[in-house]
Amino acid sequence: MGIYLVSVAADDWLDAEVHGPVAGALGPELGRRGLPPFVCPEPAEFRPHSGTRFEEKLHRPIRSFDRLCRALPDDTHEALLGWDVLLPVALDDSVVLPVGSAYNDPTTVGGARRTLAAARRLAERLALPASIPRHCDNLEVGTWFDGPAAAEAAAAPGPWSEDLDAAYYTAVYLRAAEHALRRGCPITYS
Repeated sequence: MGIYLVSVAADDWLDAEVHGPVAGALGPELGRRGLPPFVCPEPAEFRPHSGTRFEEKLHRPIRSFDRLCRALPDDTHEALLGWDVLLPVALDDSVVLPVGSAYNDPTTVGGARRTLAAARRLAERLALPASIPRHCDNLEVGTWFDGPAAAEAAAAPGPWSEDLDAAYYTAVYLRAAEHALRRGCPITYS
């Protein structure tokens, strides 16, 4: 059990019992903003460690990451934690839809570029190690942080190693936004 952050495939995006209500409500809202309708791409054939899908279990305490984001003078908190669905669409601000999603009603949709920019600023501030996995097909970021690789990287300490929970969430949201933009697919909580 637990909450996962996952990429959404085209068949689930349009499924009336999965994300269809969000997809249906989103079209008119994007139109009002002068944006084209969002079309979820067909998934590529899955190959482990290839970046064809995204999946991370949010299993660490989030309190210190939340505090860190709130302490920053910019929109970092909203950009990283203020959405239920992340889209690879150029949104200047969040879109609130009057339909429910996995954990919230209404559903807030955020833009991946905004999330990516905030995650990059935070990753730079924390000096995240370059060895953190870039593709998260099967919990790779969590496995890295929970395994010997993080301990080895911490031998050359930096701000990231002072709060592994905040560093973990920074890496997860960074990789989620990168994946959404690279694959052109939504990311959501499951």
